Amino acid sequence: MSADALAPLPQPDVPVSSPEPAAMDLSGKKVLVIDDSQDILTVIAEYLNLFGIEAHTAADGATGIHMAREHHPDLIICDVTMPGMDGYETLKALRQGDATATIPFIFLSGATDKINMRRGMELGADDYLTKPFTHNELMAAVQARLEKQAEVRRQSEKKLDELRGNISLALPHELRTPLNGIMGLAQILIDDYATLPKEEVLDTARYIYASALRLHRLIENFLVYSQIELMASESKRITIPPGAPPFAVESLLPTLARDIACRYRRDTDLQLAVAPAQVVLPSENFSKIIEELVDNAFKFSDPGQPVSVDAEVVRSRFQVSVTNPGRGMTAEQIARIGPHMQFDRRTYEQQGAGLGLVIAKRLTELLGGQFAVVSRPGHQTTARVAFPLPGR
Repeated sequence: MSADALAPLPQPDVPVSSPEPAAMDLSGKKVLVIDDSQDILTVIAEYLNLFGIEAHTAADGATGIHMAREHHPDLIICDVTMPGMDGYETLKALRQGDATATIPFIFLSGATDKINMRRGMELGADDYLTKPFTHNELMAAVQARLEKQAEVRRQSEKKLDELRGNISLALPHELRTPLNGIMGLAQILIDDYATLPKEEVLDTARYIYASALRLHRLIENFLVYSQIELMASESKRITIPPGAPPFAVESLLPTLARDIACRYRRDTDLQLAVAPAQVVLPSENFSKIIEELVDNAFKFSDPGQPVSVDAEVVRSRFQVSVTNPGRGMTAEQIARIGPHMQFDRRTYEQQGAGLGLVIAKRLTELLGGQFAVVSRPGHQTTARVAFPLPGR
């Protein structure tokens, strides 16, 4: 890269106006500049320093990678054409490292390199500057990337704060409520076992068992979710062995849905419409998906309100829809379905640790199916899963 790619800064004895202030405070930000031209490194570094930016420079790709790992810059500016390791190889190596994978990256390219910039974008570059460029163009690109990175961090912190809030509200309640029931009722049996009528002992034992089941389900969901996320992080899918026999949905789904309705003592609220179908899926995974969807529908609707479970074949796919009336979800809330995500928990008392929908979603995707939620706020919500039928 030649030094005329960027006009040199005016000498100190030449009266010049101060650089135009940046929209955001850039002081303290760190930028790494990688270029084989020492003149260019000096000019860019000096100009960045005028805005309070801490500039680090490297004369080749290998040195730049080492400095990126050492200094953790907020932004990297790198020339495309360099001897040895060029800009593309440098970017590829940085994107493969955990500590450097998300650092914003701007390419410096000659006019003849423009046709190759798609390659840089595919490797993960965020922007590029074509030589020659002005100081204002340089700072506009730097500022845009740093502002975008700051916004990403703000959004991440916002989501993290919301997650912390949901966990702090949900987990203590979900763990303590069934545990307190188990301990309290067990203590009653210990203290009064000799005088309690048999019917009361039986009722107490049933309450203890129900509380234990609730606690067991919570622990199970944590373990299931951990396993699912581990598989997803490794880009794995749940494999179905060749020749695996299908099972009849109509023999499994209604029984499962009725059991959940009885658990909520709302068996009369359940509306079933299950068409016969043969699917090739692990029955335990399919059962878990349906359990979470139906449980969620009962959990977020009131006694007396209908919960419908419809299963049918639609365009060579087997589809299950679970619908419940209630306050519904906004499009933004649907997009943010995730672990421990319970919306408006401070306003609405609700059970659960916020894992049901995300478990159903992740399991469906790992099985090669499709998951969707359609909702009308203030009216109803429908959660839908669809799987391809065997041989189609």
